Amino acid sequence: MARSRTAKVLVRRWDGEGSQRRPDELIVEEPMEIRLDDHLVTTTMRTPGDDYELAVGFLHTDGHLAGAPVQQVRYCAAGSAVESGFNVVTVETGGQAPIPVARLTTTTSSCGLCGSTSLDELCGRLAPVAADPFPLELLVSMPDRLRDQQGLFDATGAVHAAVAFDRVGRPVVAREDVGRHNAVDKVVGRLLLDQRLPAFELGLFVSGRASFEIVQKAWAAGFGAVVAVSAPTALAVDTARAAGITLVGFVRDGRMNVYSPA
Repeated sequence: MARSRTAKVLVRRWDGEGSQRRPDELIVEEPMEIRLDDHLVTTTMRTPGDDYELAVGFLHTDGHLAGAPVQQVRYCAAGSAVESGFNVVTVETGGQAPIPVARLTTTTSSCGLCGSTSLDELCGRLAPVAADPFPLELLVSMPDRLRDQQGLFDATGAVHAAVAFDRVGRPVVAREDVGRHNAVDKVVGRLLLDQRLPAFELGLFVSGRASFEIVQKAWAAGFGAVVAVSAPTALAVDTARAAGITLVGFVRDGRMNVYSPA
């Protein structure tokens, strides 16, 4: 079922000389409960749409699947999808995935993991990415190449974009969401469902900053490079170097900073 991602509201536009009532288009943000084999994992605030991809991508990048194959994805848990407002998604592995420990707090659209996974834990769970370096000339061009993949941002100015791209700069999967981590999970979920992981031959573009969480999700998916239009955090740089991922930030106007490799 197609869900509306935007909503129209009346606003008063003021320009210093007067005001005028006019419609404005806003992004929709709703909670979505993610369940694994009918066990509650978390509730995240997201933009409706691509919900199956979001659930699968989150469970993969957070390590909950532990290599178990996804057998089915569906709306609802105990009741119907309509009764739950299409805001509960269950990913089924036939009991092959470990029983998850539910998060006690809602995953917000801004914080995502909120530091719940340490770099040491990631190094114990994930092997370094085995990818050839991406040409820097290609990476610096990605914001301009992928600008037309951000239609929701053009309409609302309130979402983040994540785009998987190949080694010649072509977009492979593009997703937008009010949460930057959700946008990445939607991309990863689509690639997993299409059996395209690990994504060694793909890079990941994000329209905001490169947090630790974004880089750890890229590592879990096997991306060879992460391109961010804004800054990384210090922990994101440490994570990219441990993972063997090329990380570039402040990519704009033909310039960028290369943070990884060192």
